[in-house]
Amino acid sequence: MVRTTFPTIDKCSSNGRENHTVVADMDGTLLRGRISFPYFALIAFEVGGILRLLFLLLVSPLAGLLYYFVSESAGIQVQIFATFAGVRVSEIELVARAVLPKFYSSDIHPESWRVLSACEKRCILTANPRIMVEAFCKDFLGFDTVLGTEIATYKGKATGFVSPPGVLVAEKKADALKKAFGDVQPEIGLGDRHTDIPFMALCKEGYMVPPNPKVEAVTGDKLPKPIVFHDGRLVQKPTPLMALLTILWLPIGFFLACLRIAVGFLLPMPVVYYAFWALGVRVTVKGSPPPPAKKSIGQSGVLFICSHRTLLDPFFLSIALGRPIPTVTYSVSRLTEFLSPIKTVRLNRDRAKDAAMIKKLLEEGDLAICPEGTTCREPFLLRFSAVYAELTDELVPVAMVNKMSMFHGTTARGWKGMDPFYFFMNPRPEYEVTFLNKLLAELTCGAGKSSHEVANYIQRAIAASLSYDITSFTRKDKYRALAGNDGSVVEKPVLQPNKVMGC
Repeated sequence: MVRTTFPTIDKCSSNGRENHTVVADMDGTLLRGRISFPYFALIAFEVGGILRLLFLLLVSPLAGLLYYFVSESAGIQVQIFATFAGVRVSEIELVARAVLPKFYSSDIHPESWRVLSACEKRCILTANPRIMVEAFCKDFLGFDTVLGTEIATYKGKATGFVSPPGVLVAEKKADALKKAFGDVQPEIGLGDRHTDIPFMALCKEGYMVPPNPKVEAVTGDKLPKPIVFHDGRLVQKPTPLMALLTILWLPIGFFLACLRIAVGFLLPMPVVYYAFWALGVRVTVKGSPPPPAKKSIGQSGVLFICSHRTLLDPFFLSIALGRPIPTVTYSVSRLTEFLSPIKTVRLNRDRAKDAAMIKKLLEEGDLAICPEGTTCREPFLLRFSAVYAELTDELVPVAMVNKMSMFHGTTARGWKGMDPFYFFMNPRPEYEVTFLNKLLAELTCGAGKSSHEVANYIQRAIAASLSYDITSFTRKDKYRALAGNDGSVVEKPVLQPNKVMGC
C-alpha cells in the first residue's frame, strides 16, 4: 500500500545524514516558487528575443488552463513548445549555464537546502526539461543525479516536443527514480504536492515542503559555490507581470536610450551631467578628483584605474570630471566606437606595443584604463593586469558602481554594440564614481615596488571602498564559464585585421 501522507520538512532532522541519499522535487521544493514560467521566459528572451517572449506570454494562459483542467503534463508541454521550438540545443545549453543559475540561486528554499546540504548524495526530480536545470544543480549545488523531462531534437535543434516517456510528472517521476536507483532505496524524499507522492513513497522517509511565500531564500554565502559570472539581459526575474512590463517598455526604452546617447554624443561634457539628470540618468560623484595635467610645464597625465562594470565606465568618469578622458580598450564594437563621445584606443595585447601606446597617450594628457580586462556584475573584482603600473607613477584608483533595474548593460554572448542601448533603456540608470586618493610615491614602481604589488594594492583599495571580494579570475575564466570560449573573436579581414579580445 502506497503511503499518502507525510510529515512536513521541519520534522526532518539533518543530523547524521553524511552517508544518506536525498531525492527532491524542483519547483516548490528545492525552489520556493512553484511556477516555472520565469525560467522558461528567461530562455525565451535570450534565445529568441522579445518576439519569443511575447509568444510565450500569449500562450501562458492556455498553459495554465491545461495545467489545472487537463493535466500538469499538458500545461508544461505548451511552455516547452513555445520556448524551445526551433532553437539550437547548444544555445539552450549556454543559456542554462550562463543565465539561469543566477535566478535559480536566489530562490533556494532554506528548509529544503538544510536537508539537502546535509546528505552525501543528492538527486533532483523535475517536470522541467533536464537541459534547463542540470548545469545549475550539478555545477553550483553539487547534485549527483538530475532526472528531468527530455526534449526532442532534430539535427541539433529542439522540436518543441518531448521524448519518451514524456513530461516527468507523478508516476513517471517514480519510474525514473526506479530506473536510476534500481533496488537501492534513497533515505529521504522531498516533495511539495500530491503528484510527488509516488516517488516519495519509494524512499525510506518522506517529507512535504508546505508553500510559504514569505520564507526567506538561502543567501548566496551559504551555497557551495558563489555566482561570480552570469549573463543575460534581464535584471529581474520575468514573472508574467514583469515580462508584460518589459515588452511594453522596450519600444519606449529604446527611444529613450537613443535620446540619452544622442545627448552624450552631441553636448559638451560639462553639460551632459545636467542633461542626463533631466533625462532620468543619475550620476553621483564622491571623492576629490585631481586637476587636469598641465602640458605647458611638461606634466604627465594621470592614469585613472577604474573597476570595470560596463563599457561606459570611462564615459561616466569623464562626466564626473567634466572633461573627456581618452580610454584604452581591448574590444569595443565599431558602433560603440562611432557613438563614443570620448576617444577610444584599441590595444592588441602585445606588451611592448601597448606599453608604448599608453606612454604616448599619457604624454598628451590624462587617460583611463580598466585593468580587469572585462566586466563583472557581482560584488567581485577580477584580477588586475599589472602592465599599466610600470608606465607611470601618477595613478588614481576609481571605484565604479552602477544600478540597473530592468536590463543589464553588458553581455558575453550577445552583440556588444547593443550594450550602451540596453544600459540606457533602463528607466532610471545610475552610476556612482568614487575617486580614491592618488597612490603615494612610495607605493609605486618608481619607489621599487613591482608592478604586481602595485596592481594588487590598487585592487585591494578599490575592493575595500566598495566592500567587494577579490578574486584571481580573468577574462578567459569569465568567457569559458559563460560562452564556452576564451573571449577571442576574429572578425573579417575587411572590417578588422587584428584579433579582437572580448570585453
